[in-house]
Amino acid sequence: MANTKSAQKRIGTNARKHARNQMYRSQVKTAVKKAEQTIFSGTPDQETIRAALSMLDKAAVKGIIHKNNAARRKSRLVKKLGEGAAVAV
Repeated sequence: MANTKSAQKRIGTNARKHARNQMYRSQVKTAVKKAEQTIFSGTPDQETIRAALSMLDKAAVKGIIHKNNAARRKSRLVKKLGEGAAVAV
């Protein structure tokens, strides 16, 4: 257990930040999954894909995920979109 008052405060702030980060990560994962589902269903929904890309950008700006992590995940999603369109045709 923390010995100093400032260390006890840090435990609280870290717990709040962890909960907030977990919430954003969960939202990003859900948005990406929905986008992938629309891609692989054969009828990609541009709005769903745009929302997923936007969420990845927002998470990177807020520091929830690293900017290169967001860029990699966006690239993979767009690549899947291209492959899904080729398969659907």
